[in-house]
Amino acid sequence: MEVVILAAGQGKRMRSVLPKVLQPLAGRPLLAHVLSSARALGARQICVVYGHGGEAVRSRLNAPDVVWVEQSQQLGTGHAVQQAMPCLSDESQVLVLYGDVPLIGAHTLTRLMDAAGRDRLALLTVKLDDPVGYGRILRDGAGRVTRIVEEKDATSDERHVHEVNTGILVAPAAKLRDWLDRIGNDNVQGEYYLTDIIGLAVSDGVEVATVAPDDVSETLGVNSKEQLSALERMFQASVAHRLMDAGVTLIDPARLDVRGELVCGCDVEIDVNCVFEGRVELGDGVAVGANCVLRDVRIGNGTRIAPFSHLDGTATGQACVLGPFARTRPGTVLANGVHIGNFVEIKNSNIADDSKANHLSYIGDADVGMRVNIGAGTITCNYDGANKYRTEIGDDAFIGSDTQLVAPVRVGQGATLGAGTTLTRDAPPGQLTVSRARQQSHAGWARPAKKSGE
Repeated sequence: MEVVILAAGQGKRMRSVLPKVLQPLAGRPLLAHVLSSARALGARQICVVYGHGGEAVRSRLNAPDVVWVEQSQQLGTGHAVQQAMPCLSDESQVLVLYGDVPLIGAHTLTRLMDAAGRDRLALLTVKLDDPVGYGRILRDGAGRVTRIVEEKDATSDERHVHEVNTGILVAPAAKLRDWLDRIGNDNVQGEYYLTDIIGLAVSDGVEVATVAPDDVSETLGVNSKEQLSALERMFQASVAHRLMDAGVTLIDPARLDVRGELVCGCDVEIDVNCVFEGRVELGDGVAVGANCVLRDVRIGNGTRIAPFSHLDGTATGQACVLGPFARTRPGTVLANGVHIGNFVEIKNSNIADDSKANHLSYIGDADVGMRVNIGAGTITCNYDGANKYRTEIGDDAFIGSDTQLVAPVRVGQGATLGAGTTLTRDAPPGQLTVSRARQQSHAGWARPAKKSGE
């Protein structure tokens, strides 16, 4: 089996310089979704026919397993498939998909392939209450498909037909090649319609089978930002349904955005307006508060993430507490029982068991031991304008508030840094280190006063 994906459309109604098939759905280009379904079928070859913005499409998708074919002139769907035929084997079955129909599922396509077998033409059709804009499926008195008529070429009676063509089909490659050579462009649009092969198949005595999708949403295309938005919510609703079916508690399924892969353990709870990007793994008993953004993270069992926290490229152990308003950046590794509080930022750092930074601190390029307490206003000064250096803090250290650790620097095990310390040399283990100006009081000093009349 080989797949041809038509992706040459410009998408003028999108009002965007971005090619239509690169418009994002759930954080990925429309075409990427279609490619995923095609790959799930185990296709021997995937051929993408591109046109407008072709080089941008190729570079954005970065798909070495795809054969790219240019359609320099957009002369219709039949013409587009014709461009791919030199790449296809006559012994194969050809599945035709569309780069702007992103929700098509592998299960539906498998049923379509089964219906086609080795020598039939199989169409994916759907019955719509409002079929306006679609080509109609015409059948004879025995219910056999005879042809497809595009709406612009249909008679008044034909437009009352509710079974429509989705454009997705499977056909034997050798027969498809012959039919494409025989279609013409004698129609209102002056284009070569792929749908015209149906009439040719019937006249050649080839059986035409039809299959309905698992869900109508699988057949919906995108031609405008409004349609893109509608499909986004359909996609997210499907994700939410699968999560809840697996036991995840979603406070409001309508306010969830998964833009990648979300893997959840048992008894996970997710509050409203959370966004998950890349691959996110949530362990058993994890709770994610409202308005959080998680990207490429692995969260250990029993960890609680308070509202408005942003986690990126982070791994946590068990029973951690993060937020509210916590931010972790790539390279952050938190062990068990770590607390990261409000307005604390962690970057490229390892923090060991039961350590805490609860308020208003920045920890970057650091290795923090166990049971360390980091006071409010602490920062690691890890960058000198050209190079970055690491800070090491030993087990059971206590870092007083408003401390600056000027890397490279080491704080020994059990050391205490007094509030307001600027540490530029290593702090010995088990000792108090203080670096601050001597406090002075001046008797008789008065504040400046405003001049009279000001």
